[in-house]
Amino acid sequence: MRRIWLLFAQTVTVCLGVLFVVVTLRPDWLGRATTKQASPPLALNTNVDPSKLSKESERMARSFNAPTSFANGVAAATPGVVNIFTTKHVAVSRLPLPADPFIRKFFEQMPGFSERRQSNSLGSGVVVSKAGHILTNFHVIDGAEEILVALSDGRQANAKVIGVDPETDLGVLKIELPDLHVLPFATQETLRVGDVVLAIGNPFGVGQTTTMGIVSALGRDGLGINVYENFIQTDAAINPGNSGGALIDTQGKLVGINTAIYSQSGGSLGIGFAIPASAALRVMDQIIKEGRVKRGWLGIEPQDMTAELARAFGVEQAQGAIVAGIVRDGPAMIAGLQVGDIIQHLDGRKVEDANRLLGRIAALLPGKTVKLDVVRKAQHQDITVTLGTKPPINR
Repeated sequence: MRRIWLLFAQTVTVCLGVLFVVVTLRPDWLGRATTKQASPPLALNTNVDPSKLSKESERMARSFNAPTSFANGVAAATPGVVNIFTTKHVAVSRLPLPADPFIRKFFEQMPGFSERRQSNSLGSGVVVSKAGHILTNFHVIDGAEEILVALSDGRQANAKVIGVDPETDLGVLKIELPDLHVLPFATQETLRVGDVVLAIGNPFGVGQTTTMGIVSALGRDGLGINVYENFIQTDAAINPGNSGGALIDTQGKLVGINTAIYSQSGGSLGIGFAIPASAALRVMDQIIKEGRVKRGWLGIEPQDMTAELARAFGVEQAQGAIVAGIVRDGPAMIAGLQVGDIIQHLDGRKVEDANRLLGRIAALLPGKTVKLDVVRKAQHQDITVTLGTKPPINR
């Protein structure tokens, strides 16, 4: 009897173990439905009235409609982006030159010591008008003796320079061709950090290409690239040859002009900079209408305020810009500004540093009257200045 009982107990134990394994790993072998019904897969109900959804639910519903392809935006923008080929002649020494700049200059002026050779370079541009105006970077066309523009449809034309603005690294060309595709500008300042952007250009001369990334930062300055900087930073691959090309949104509208990259190797490292379309549009309009850009001018040499200077001048915060120099008979001198004055506000807006002060002044038209909040000998004063016209940079 004991023997039969042990055999029964072992059989029950083995059966329970097998049942546990089957239920855990392969419940479908049992051939019956479980008591708990499985939830049906989630599906997006496109018939739901968005007005009945909460704000968060509405946002999530819209996210399901995010595009998986940007082909439509690229197709809309590509005909408006051109390739630019430039030719110029440069003096090349026949023999190695010494490192000393004075001696180099002496040898370069000697007849027969150098020869002129043809140099070719490439870049990109954006068609901005039916009349044939093309927006590009100044450094793409600087010193060029011949400029050839190639369109995406295979047509080519020689271009002439309408005007340039070295301080923002922008230039305007013009070609004589019919039926040009104008790339539309993104008119509203809606670009945000994290937005998807596409860079179109001709990197390394391989032909027109498109790269994708996001906006990494807005309002980048202090990089030493241009005099006036307000860059869009993006990780969309921008390489040599992309300069002057289009940075577009997913709808194919222009949001920036690709200008520069941060690189130690010459290739893209995921840090590229573009001039905002709104700033490029203002510069372009003035170049087309007047041949150059007119900027407001204060006639001072400003210096950033530091904590050490703030203590030396007896001010509580290291804010504003110190007047380190004044142009004789310039607008600042006529208004009564003095060396050592600390400009803390411009028309009621805080002045962060010297570069931003100059940028805000330059964005104003000559002849405009501005109000400066100045600290002089630990006392606040209001000084009204009528801006002059900034002298052009000698090139």
